[in-house]
Amino acid sequence: MAEESVTTPAALKTIREGSAEILVADHVFYNPVQEFNRDLSICVLTTFARLYQREKDEERKRKQPSDVATNGGTVLQAGVKHESGLRILEALSATGLRSIRYAKEIPGVKEIIANDLSKSAVESIEQNVKHNQFEHLIKPSFNDAMTLMYMSTKPEQRFTAIDLDPYGHPTRFLDGAVQSIEDGGLLLITATDMAVLAGNTPEACYVKYGSVPLKTKACHEMALRILLRCIETTATRYGRYMKPLLSISADFYIRVFVRIYTGQYACKKSSSKQSMVFQCTGCEAITLQPLGVLKPNPTEANPQQIKFGIPTGPFVASRCVHCNQQHHMGGPIWSAPLHDQDFLDELLQTIEQEDSKRLTTIRRIYGTLAVVREELHDVPLYYALDRMCGILKLESIGMLKLRSALLHAGYRVSYSHASRTSIKTDAPVGVLWDILRCWHRLHPVKADRFLEGVPLTAILSKEPAQQYNIEDIHPDANPPSRKESLSRFPENPAAHWGPGTRATQMVSDNKMLKSAQNQNRRKQKRAQKEGGDDDGEARMPENDAKAGEESPERKVAKTITTDC
Repeated sequence: MAEESVTTPAALKTIREGSAEILVADHVFYNPVQEFNRDLSICVLTTFARLYQREKDEERKRKQPSDVATNGGTVLQAGVKHESGLRILEALSATGLRSIRYAKEIPGVKEIIANDLSKSAVESIEQNVKHNQFEHLIKPSFNDAMTLMYMSTKPEQRFTAIDLDPYGHPTRFLDGAVQSIEDGGLLLITATDMAVLAGNTPEACYVKYGSVPLKTKACHEMALRILLRCIETTATRYGRYMKPLLSISADFYIRVFVRIYTGQYACKKSSSKQSMVFQCTGCEAITLQPLGVLKPNPTEANPQQIKFGIPTGPFVASRCVHCNQQHHMGGPIWSAPLHDQDFLDELLQTIEQEDSKRLTTIRRIYGTLAVVREELHDVPLYYALDRMCGILKLESIGMLKLRSALLHAGYRVSYSHASRTSIKTDAPVGVLWDILRCWHRLHPVKADRFLEGVPLTAILSKEPAQQYNIEDIHPDANPPSRKESLSRFPENPAAHWGPGTRATQMVSDNKMLKSAQNQNRRKQKRAQKEGGDDDGEARMPENDAKAGEESPERKVAKTITTDC
C-alpha cells in the first residue's frame, strides 16, 4: 500500500508501494491511482518470466538433452540475478519506482535498465536504487528513450521486455521498441490520451495512430484496437508481428501486453486481422469490413495452404437497413482477439499464488481478469444496453433478460471489461433490435415519440422476425464473476483522479486543482475583450494564472518526467 512520510531535512518524502521504498522531492510526480497498473504489470511479467524460462529450458533440452535432464528446470527467485533471465528496459523511469518494484518482486530477472532523459530524474533513480540496495539488478541510464532503443537493435543487445508508460501517446517510441525487442519478447505499453483515442479529435488520432476513431459506446475497446493496430503495422515493416496477451482499459488509460515475433509469412496475415468500421449515424449499428481475407487453397503437397485475397464490398449499403440513416466510417482497427486464453490461464495461476496476494490491488486485478476471461474473444466491439434503449426511448430492459433472450435463441453473449452495460455477442444487431421490439410490446413507447425520420420509428414500426424468450432467465445469463460479487467495474479510485495533470495526485500538497485553475476562465477572457468589468478593469483571482500565461504548475510539469 502506498504511504507517504517526511524523512529527511532536505524536504524529501518517502513513498512506499509494494516492497519498494523511494525518496522523492516535492516537484516529482507520483500518481497512486497507477498502482493498479504497476501491480498488474508485475503479475504479467512474473507469468511471462515463467513462460520465458520454460521456453529456454525446452530449447536447451532440444540442443543438450543430457544437460537439462541432469540439472532440471531453472528455479526462479525474486531479487536474485539470473544470467538467463529477463533483461527489462523501463524507458521512461522517472523516480525508478517501477523498476525497483520489478527487481524486488519479479522472479527471474537478469538486468533492469531504468532510463530517463532528465538528469535530475536519473539522480533520483540512482539514489533510490542505492536506498533499496539493488545495484546488482538495476542500472540507471541517462539517455533519450528512442536513441537507447535504436542503439540496442543488435540481436545480442536486445531487451526481453520493454515497458513504455509515457505521459500521453506512446507512438513515437514504437518504432525503436519493435526493433530492439528480442524474438518472443514482451512489450508493455500504456496510452493515456483517451480523449484522442475515444473520438473527440479524430484528426489528431489519425496523425498519431494512423486510424480514425468513432464516437461510439465501445470507444474504450476501439481505443485498444487502434493502439494494437498501430503496434502491428509498425512491427510488420521489419518482418515482425504481434501477438496480444492481454489488453486492458482501466481508469483514464489503456494498457496492452504483446509479444513480438519474427516471420515474413505471418506478417502477410496482418491485413486479415485489421478492419474498417462502419457505424450508422442513427441507430449506431456497427459493421466491420476486413482489409484482407484468407481463403483455403489446399494442394496435394500442402493441404493446409491458404490464399491471400481482398474482400469484395462495401459490407454496408448507402443507407442503414435498420433505420435508413447514413454511415460514418472509421478505422482501420485491430479486429483479431485482444487476449490470449492460454496466457490468461497462466496469469490466473500467478495471481492465486501467495506472493501476489500481498499486492494492494489484487482484488481488483482478480475481478478484472475474471471478466476478461469471460469475454467473447472472437467478437470485436460491443453495444451498450442503456444506449440502445435510449435510441428507442424505451423503458430499459434488465441485462439478465436480454442476455437470456440471446442465450435461448442460440447465440453467445458476454460483458466487456471496459463497460458495465456492455453487450458483446455473436448475434447480428438485427437480433438485438428484434428482442427490443418484443420488449416494446410489453412496455410500449409513447405514441408521440414516433416522429418521421427518427431511428425509433423505423425500428419499432417493424414486426420482430420471431418471438424471443425474455421472461425465463437462462442459467448462464448471470456470469460467474457477477455471481461471486467480484470487483468487476470499480468506482473512480480518487476524488480528482486522472492522468495527474498537475492536480491533487502530486506528491506535493500545495498544487492547485485544475478545476480551480480553470474556474471562470472564459468569463475572465470575455471581460478582458470587452474592456473590463463594472470597475473598468478585468480582474483575475489571486491564485489563478494571468491571461496569456501558463500557470506555474504547467511550467513546472513540462520540466519533470512522469511515472504514471
